[in-house]
Amino acid sequence: MDFALFARAVFALAITLGLVGLAAVALRKYGPEAMARVTLAAGRKERRLMVVESLVLDPARRLVLVSCDGEERLLLLGEGQVLPPVKKGRA
Repeated sequence: MDFALFARAVFALAITLGLVGLAAVALRKYGPEAMARVTLAAGRKERRLMVVESLVLDPARRLVLVSCDGEERLLLLGEGQVLPPVKKGRA
């Protein structure tokens, strides 16, 4: 292998690693601040849907308590299906 070819590969690797390092430093310094500005600028509205709690019953099923417009629903998720919601209150 020619020395010039080897030196070219080493310099290309050094430049690539330097650019990755520069991007990491820039994201660490400006990333969270810029994301906060973008979120505030978008005028983020309050969300209507929220997962309150989730409980794994077994590997195939999970209970999820979901709040929508101040009303809570209990969903049983299983095997790729959403089973009918269970209303809270008297049985």
